[in-house]
Amino acid sequence: MPVEIRIAAFGALLLFIHILLAVHLKTRQYGARWNMGARDETQPALGPLAGRLARAQANFLETFPIAIVALLGVVVAHKTSASTALGGWIWLGARIAYLPLYAAGVPVVRTLSWTVSVVGLAMVISPLLFG
Repeated sequence: MPVEIRIAAFGALLLFIHILLAVHLKTRQYGARWNMGARDETQPALGPLAGRLARAQANFLETFPIAIVALLGVVVAHKTSASTALGGWIWLGARIAYLPLYAAGVPVVRTLSWTVSVVGLAMVISPLLFG
């Protein structure tokens, strides 16, 4: 199995972790009734940590589809290489680092982590665009 598929699977696991953390803190703030309900009512703003985790989840959801296309695309197109594998691991590692950095409210390093993840994605997708 190409390593890019495994990286995509780890990315899916990371998405699940994002969801669980964000919903756990929302439920702590809004209560179990909110969690099990239709969630139609307007709620007060999330607390700082819950808000950061919700924003981190939204940020991950913005770039994860790109990662999926890149990682699976190089496999389908038979364009996998040491560079695409390295780029995938760079993307995944930077995204793993991003979550606690965002949760802790670390501003500059968090942005650097995001930037490194984009560099990793560029390494993966470049054979599909230019190869």
